[in-house]
Amino acid sequence: MNDVVEAGAGAAGAVQDLVGRSNRLGSDPRVTNYAGGNTSAKGSATDPVTGEPVELLWVKGSGGDLGTLTEQGLAVLRLDRMRALVDVYPGEEREDEMVAAFDYCLHGKGGAAPSIDTAMHGLVDAPHVDHLHPDAGIAIAAAADGEKLTAEIFGDEVVWVPWRRPGFQLGLDIAAIKAANPQAVGCILGGHGISAWGDTSAQAEERSLSIIRRAEEFIASRAAARGEHPFGAVRPGYEPLPDAERRARAAALAPVIRGLASVDAPQVGHFTDSEPVLDFVARERLLPLAELGTSCPDHFLRTKVKPLVVDVPTSATVEETVTALRTAHEAYRADYAAYYERGAAVARARGEEPPAMRGADPAIVLVPGVGMFSFGRNKQTARVAGEFYVNAINVMRGAETISTYAPIAETEKFRIEYWALEEAKLRRMPAPKPLATRVALVTGAASGIGKAIAARLAAEGACVVVADLDAAKASAAAAELGSADVAIGVAVDVSSEAAVRAGIQEAVLAFGGVDLVVNNAGLSLSRSLFETTEADWDLQHNVMAKGSFLVSREAARVLVDQGMGGDIVYISSKNSVFAGPNNIAYSATKADQAHQVRLLAAELGQYGIRVNGVNPDGVVRGSGIFASGWGANRAAVYGVPEEKLGEFYAQRTLLKREVLPENVANAVFALCTSDFSHTTGLHVPVDAGVAAAFLR
Repeated sequence: MNDVVEAGAGAAGAVQDLVGRSNRLGSDPRVTNYAGGNTSAKGSATDPVTGEPVELLWVKGSGGDLGTLTEQGLAVLRLDRMRALVDVYPGEEREDEMVAAFDYCLHGKGGAAPSIDTAMHGLVDAPHVDHLHPDAGIAIAAAADGEKLTAEIFGDEVVWVPWRRPGFQLGLDIAAIKAANPQAVGCILGGHGISAWGDTSAQAEERSLSIIRRAEEFIASRAAARGEHPFGAVRPGYEPLPDAERRARAAALAPVIRGLASVDAPQVGHFTDSEPVLDFVARERLLPLAELGTSCPDHFLRTKVKPLVVDVPTSATVEETVTALRTAHEAYRADYAAYYERGAAVARARGEEPPAMRGADPAIVLVPGVGMFSFGRNKQTARVAGEFYVNAINVMRGAETISTYAPIAETEKFRIEYWALEEAKLRRMPAPKPLATRVALVTGAASGIGKAIAARLAAEGACVVVADLDAAKASAAAAELGSADVAIGVAVDVSSEAAVRAGIQEAVLAFGGVDLVVNNAGLSLSRSLFETTEADWDLQHNVMAKGSFLVSREAARVLVDQGMGGDIVYISSKNSVFAGPNNIAYSATKADQAHQVRLLAAELGQYGIRVNGVNPDGVVRGSGIFASGWGANRAAVYGVPEEKLGEFYAQRTLLKREVLPENVANAVFALCTSDFSHTTGLHVPVDAGVAAAFLR
């Protein structure tokens, strides 16, 4: 075989070219979707044991993403051993065993775990192979007459491969088709995607892009000739709502939808109202096309086999839409359970016992006039699920433009969704962190205690909304925690009802809802009774007493609509029970907050919502309040230098320890874990022991 890069090219060069090609292909959404497809190169390296040349295959490992692939994400296998597997292949009915056999073909430590598509790359007689999932390519692959269209578009340069589940047999099929068609540069994989190959990395890449470009041009030409929209006309009353009204409606519906999508397991949400989505949900053929489900295995593994559609006009009220949602969700769960039972019965007839049903809730919910809600175990998974359904819409539009959309059979979808190899991949995933799937809103989170709380919650797996009066600081603090899949910054003046509602709306649209609210925003003016003005009093109470009330009220609406319980935590103060000098406005409002904890715990317990408080004292380092002049004032009251104030506070405690923002964050985290599942109405002192502030 002349299918290996010359040894003189060097293993390092082959790998470098492969990674570069992969990153270019994977960074273009027209070429492939996130974590979709795989690429490979074959080359010669020196065996460190024998000193002799050895032929190797470098291929993207299981679960990797082409756009961000590095050398560490490649699986490295010996070609001679991998190709010898053909002689021991037990047949399609046992082909899953071949994935474990790849481990015996690894070179050295082998790099990443080999994926199911490894055979497609190793068995094909070409030095460089690409397998991709472009929308245009899948549109042909999912068309009713895809084989005929492939010949019409590409002649004999690109060959049709009938649908076959990814695996060793598909690798053998493609290898045989390439051998029988030496003029071919690639193939269309029925119901799946495309593959292309080349003698050089550049040639393989160019051929992949050429196949995609020609498919796109063919679809565009048919669309221009067709004249009418492939999804039918827009249904009157189903047009997209105006922007502001649409987002307000989405925010009102999102908590309810998230609660429904989380019946079997808690989910994080993502909202999409892009033009392709809004157009699809407005069209006459929405229901029949959505019912057919997605096509490409990469799609339905993330979107489930089909979405939940709420078939109501935009004139419906929120309440009417919610009623329709609940009815549709009940029907969806029953339909999915029936799908599982049909697939399981077929599997058992083959002598296989499928994994237990993973859950009957939808991953995609479509609402005409509003958009799409997608769900997953974290924000990235939810966002990617939405992106994949947009890919599915593009595929349906392309297939309906050139033919009729005809996804793979339901039995084949079940075989992949409940594949033993897919189940094994799920079991290999790391255990979720304690706050995984939870969405936290922290006020005053751009500095000090709030920032430490936000950091701790994010580190424990929560999605975090960093709310602060200063938008720029909020965004900067959120960026320190990670990408927008981890945290976002929002500007919120907690003393303004409108601003609080807007902030809660942003949180809901970003992550689907809210589970954990921390009332931390505050300020302090250290003044005696006679120096405290009415404006001082109002400012303190507006920000902390009124602000906490507004945030708790608006967040509680979301928590109740979700029906998933939740936590509200107040960062009060030891001053809520301790009477100190020159501090009337601050201490009085902290006492107000402390009693809000008790009142809300009593009122919200029926919804499974826990309300607790944390009473810190003397948090000097990193504190925005102390830095704004409060520290200087308190130091003057106690007659110590300002830089020694933290030490002073520590020495008056029983434990003689200075309290840091991280100590408060630790208490908040503890209160929100399952260890405190039966605790509400509690105030936790974080003051290193101030006897005068002991709760009685």
